[in-house]
Amino acid sequence: MHVPRRAHLGTALLILAGLGLLLGLILRAGGQPALAGMVWMLGVLPALCALLVEIVQSLRRGELGLDIVAALSMTAGLVFGETLAAAVVAVMYSGGQFLESYAEGRARREMQDLLSRVPRSASRYTHEGETLEEVPLDALVPGDRLLIRRGDVVPADGALASDTAFLDTSALTGESLPQRLTEGAEALSGATNAGEAFDLTVTRPAADSTYAGIVRLVEEAQRSKAPMSRLADQWSFGFLAVTVTLAGLAWALTGDPIRAVAVLVVATPCPLILAVPVALVAGLSRAAQYGVLIKGARPLEAMAHIRTLILDKTGTLTDGRPRITQITPQNDLAEDDILRLAAAADQASKHPVAQAIVTEAQARGLSLPLPRAMEEHPGEGVMARIEGRRVLVGGEDFVASQIEGPVPPRPALDAGAVLVAVAIDGQMAGHLVMADPLREGVGTLLAGLKHQGVERILLATGDRREVAERVTRGLGLDGLRSGLSPDQKVLLVLTEGKSGPVMMVGDGVNDAPALAAADVGVAMGARGAAASAEAADVVLVQDRIDGLAPGLEIARRARAIAVQSVVAGIGLSVLGMIAAALGWLTPVEGAVLQEVIDVAVILNALRALRIKPATP
Repeated sequence: MHVPRRAHLGTALLILAGLGLLLGLILRAGGQPALAGMVWMLGVLPALCALLVEIVQSLRRGELGLDIVAALSMTAGLVFGETLAAAVVAVMYSGGQFLESYAEGRARREMQDLLSRVPRSASRYTHEGETLEEVPLDALVPGDRLLIRRGDVVPADGALASDTAFLDTSALTGESLPQRLTEGAEALSGATNAGEAFDLTVTRPAADSTYAGIVRLVEEAQRSKAPMSRLADQWSFGFLAVTVTLAGLAWALTGDPIRAVAVLVVATPCPLILAVPVALVAGLSRAAQYGVLIKGARPLEAMAHIRTLILDKTGTLTDGRPRITQITPQNDLAEDDILRLAAAADQASKHPVAQAIVTEAQARGLSLPLPRAMEEHPGEGVMARIEGRRVLVGGEDFVASQIEGPVPPRPALDAGAVLVAVAIDGQMAGHLVMADPLREGVGTLLAGLKHQGVERILLATGDRREVAERVTRGLGLDGLRSGLSPDQKVLLVLTEGKSGPVMMVGDGVNDAPALAAADVGVAMGARGAAASAEAADVVLVQDRIDGLAPGLEIARRARAIAVQSVVAGIGLSVLGMIAAALGWLTPVEGAVLQEVIDVAVILNALRALRIKPATP
């Protein structure tokens, strides 16, 4: 059943049961008890039918839930003429169903603005090669020539048919810096065009391409994922046994079936049907206020048990965008002067490295003059006149070929770093070292997660080992796995899952299968790939990984509040069942008592709305 359909059904059942209960009370107060009983019965039947369907589906899956107690109490109430008690139970049941469907629907609605669209079509040259036509991906065949515009996602694997191209493959491989491809090089589907438009010759149909393979991995991981046991289900068998035993004994020992009906009505598991969803929905709402969108109550419950955390590197532990980590002057110019002139020249370039240089200069509050006589050499660098001075910015070899005199030695680079040379008026002025640094506060975050009960924290990345080791040095990780393909990440998740619940955090297309396979998959929603956000159970709205800490704390505390409500509610219900079995409560009085218990446990469950994480 799709979530929207389930939400509409839950709403309809609640309205019918509520109107039936209210109208019946009005008719009874007006001196028409027979008609009131008929109205109550009509209000109960839709909820009972829906409940029986749910029970049959659960039994087919091998699950035994507390819905059976609610069905027994409604059925017994109708059979033995206690229609008012049955109507009260129907309202409580449909209310719980409504709350659960509301929680799932709310989480999905809030995610819609976060998810970008996966390519549905491609721009293909006609056979004459003079015009373009938009065609669905299924229509692509090997040999088709496509136009890939700036910012487009490559729709199918192919060979580059232009001189050069720059592709952002971070979502596929974990490499944070764009790759420069030359004519004939392979371009993988799922990569993003980070440079000028280029032509691509399709080598594999879209259905057989890299991106499609990853999507199939996601689907397989979701199918193989073990279903999570809900908190309510964990109490179901014992409570059901106690209820049936008390009801049977009350009837057998006294010969009065009404006592059995009263026991069943008091036993209707409202602390589980209502209090648990209320606490968990409140937890979902509270987590959303901290930028953590959780797709329903099941993932929130699973978050409360997480013992192993697996993290991707690029875009998760790191920002995923190149930044300047070092400026090395070669003459008397200050670092800010070199950066200002380089950024001024790069203003007209759309290359990701050039944009990163401009962003850094603006962040430092530097005033950037307009470039004059600007020339860009794609994949090499730019030349421009800045305040009357000739400025060159680009790769070391390109800049060295354009200047006179000796070239000073280049600074030592860490693994994964990129060197940008800057020359002014024909002389080497300095170097900018670009890298994808660790996010601020990651060390504190990981220490806090350990304090919360996460026992193992691992890094899983498709990047090179030397790059991963450099970035994570000093973080105290329990393990590092590098050079992983999407299916190897899934294998790591499944292996770690043998020793306890696993949470996987990532942002790229290559992370999506592992997110789907994990007990809880967490996606970076602000700039992450649509595939990872779709496969994940949790999405971090802001581009900050530190949302994990409050999200986990809220999940644990919301579940603890739900457990408190269950223990108190069931304890009171058992006392009421004993009183009903002894004949001290009629079915209607039992329903009223159960309502009082409901109010108490729901008020306690609502405390989850006021959870204040220690690590906001």
